[in-house]
Amino acid sequence: MEKVKVLIVDDHALVREGLTKILSTEEVIKVVGEAENGAQAVEQAFRMQPDVILMDINMPVTNGIEATRAIKNEKPEIGIIALTIHDQEEYLFELIKAGVSGYILKDISPSVLIQTILGVARGESFITPSMTAKMFNEYARLSSQNQLGTSSERLTRREFDVLRLVAHGENNRAIAKKLFISEKTVKNHLTNIFQKLGVEDRTQAAIHAVKNRLVKI
Repeated sequence: MEKVKVLIVDDHALVREGLTKILSTEEVIKVVGEAENGAQAVEQAFRMQPDVILMDINMPVTNGIEATRAIKNEKPEIGIIALTIHDQEEYLFELIKAGVSGYILKDISPSVLIQTILGVARGESFITPSMTAKMFNEYARLSSQNQLGTSSERLTRREFDVLRLVAHGENNRAIAKKLFISEKTVKNHLTNIFQKLGVEDRTQAAIHAVKNRLVKI
C-alpha cells in the first residue's frame, strides 16, 4: 500500500514534534514536512505535494483558514484537516467554506487521529462529534424560526454586503478591507444584522444567509 504523505502545520515546535512521533508509528503514513505558519504551509504544500495536511488555525503570518483557502484553490485534491484546541462554531463554519475535509480537536486519541488522516486520504470527511451536534442543533433552531421574509428585507445594502462576506468565512479585518471601511464599522453592521435577523452570532447569521439563499456557497 502506498504511504499517505502528511504535512504538519503548527506554530508550536513541541506540537509538531509530538505529531511526527505519533504518525511515525503508522507504517502507511509518512510525514513529508513541517511548517510553522500558514505562509510556509502554502509553499510546502505546492512543493511537497502531500496527500493530507494537518492544519492549525491560529498562526502568525497567515492563519490556517487563509492558508487552507489558498491551498484548496490551487490544489483541491489535497485533503486538509483542521487540528485545533477550538470547539467554536465560527471556526468550523469558516473552515468548511475554505475547504477542509476534517475538523478535530487536539485532545483526540492518536488512533482517532490516524484513522481520520487515512479516511481523508480516501476522500472522506470527518468533523468531531461535539461540533457536528452543534451545527445540526443550530440549523434546527433557525429552521424552526421561519426567518424568510421581513427580517432579511430590513437589512441595508451595506449590511447585505457584510452578511455575504461573513457567510463566505471572511473575518472582520478582511471584510473591512474589501468594503473599504473600518473594523469598528464592520462590528457596528454586525450588531445591526444580528438584531434584525434575530440571531446571536456570526455563525447563526451565516447559516441564515445560506438557508434563505441570500448567498451562494
